Amino acid sequence: MPEGPAVPATSVALVEDDRATRERLAASVRAQSSLELVAEYTRGADALAGLALRAPDVLLVDLGLPDMSGLELIRFAAERHPECDILVISIFGDEANVLAALEAGARGYLLKGSLQHDIAFDIQDLRNGGSPLSPVIARQMLKRLRITRREALSKKTGEEETTLTAREAEILNAISRGFSYAETAQMLGVSVGTVHSFLKRVYRKLAVHSKTEAVFEANRLGLIR
Repeated sequence: MPEGPAVPATSVALVEDDRATRERLAASVRAQSSLELVAEYTRGADALAGLALRAPDVLLVDLGLPDMSGLELIRFAAERHPECDILVISIFGDEANVLAALEAGARGYLLKGSLQHDIAFDIQDLRNGGSPLSPVIARQMLKRLRITRREALSKKTGEEETTLTAREAEILNAISRGFSYAETAQMLGVSVGTVHSFLKRVYRKLAVHSKTEAVFEANRLGLIR
């Protein structure tokens, strides 16, 4: 049987000034036949010059470079080579650096202290459309989303107080106590479809997307007991 055309290896460039980390990442990439390490840089200026000539499929970059912020390098790569997948590997896990890196164009963010498996798996995930994030970073992003949503809700309630009708409150109270939609409908003498309709109204009023979030927000706002 004739063999199909060979799949080209994924080209990887590495920007890391810490020797131990750089050698560990480089060895991990070289160990995979599906990956090709095409460049190693210890300085941002050298990486900028290299990226001006050739774009890798994947760029692994640290933020704390000796001559510039890795953010500058990320912006350059993202603007010049939008097809390049950028993965940050850094000791900096604060929200400001994480958000700045993602906004600059990074598609993943891993903390050096949480690299518990082969970086090749994260590169594969990145190339398959994923966004590798260390668990603590993922929690930060979820927290930021919740805060943003609450700020939007607070702004809305500041302009117009959020209230629930008596029926909406009855249904949400029943749901919060663990009753199913069918049980709630039977208790209140309405159809299951009516329960769903009222819950959808509650979701819109509270700017939420699930009954768990609705119960949490309603309790926080003192709309149910």
